[in-house]
Amino acid sequence: MPSSPTGQSPRPPTGAVLDRIDRKILHELMRDTTLPVAQLAERVGLSQTPCWKRVQKLEAAGVITGRVAIVDPGRIGLGLSVFVEIEAADHTPEWRDRFATHVAAAPEVVEVHRMAGDVDYLLKVVVPDMASYDEFYLRLTRKLHCRNVTSKFSMERMKDTTVLPIDTTTA
Repeated sequence: MPSSPTGQSPRPPTGAVLDRIDRKILHELMRDTTLPVAQLAERVGLSQTPCWKRVQKLEAAGVITGRVAIVDPGRIGLGLSVFVEIEAADHTPEWRDRFATHVAAAPEVVEVHRMAGDVDYLLKVVVPDMASYDEFYLRLTRKLHCRNVTSKFSMERMKDTTVLPIDTTTA
């Protein structure tokens, strides 16, 4: 499936058929991707080789899309999170392409969602401070004509997890 400028498939497949052991493997890896295969295998009830083969199969199928270190943004000087609601000026493929290219090239943008409802797009932007956000905002509005841009500033991150709610108990 071709990739969009944001690096993700435009319409990811849904409802991938995963058995309980695959789901257990995913659950453990979402919690800690540094687990040695021996520990992972023990936690999911397999020997090492079949466990490693399943991990490789999940990677090849695109279920596991990467392995990363999770970094506290505040500890590296990125203390301001902003949720930016964007209403498109028009809904042409050309505008969408310009938008997708711009947000893909902006390192401050860590998430982009195309929405249903009152706004067309929701961005999560992470920057050091208000001046940095203002620079981002000015770049965005110079490059893209938007009907409306609304910024909402996070006061406190109350929950932040990469562990998806996957069922590990049923077959």
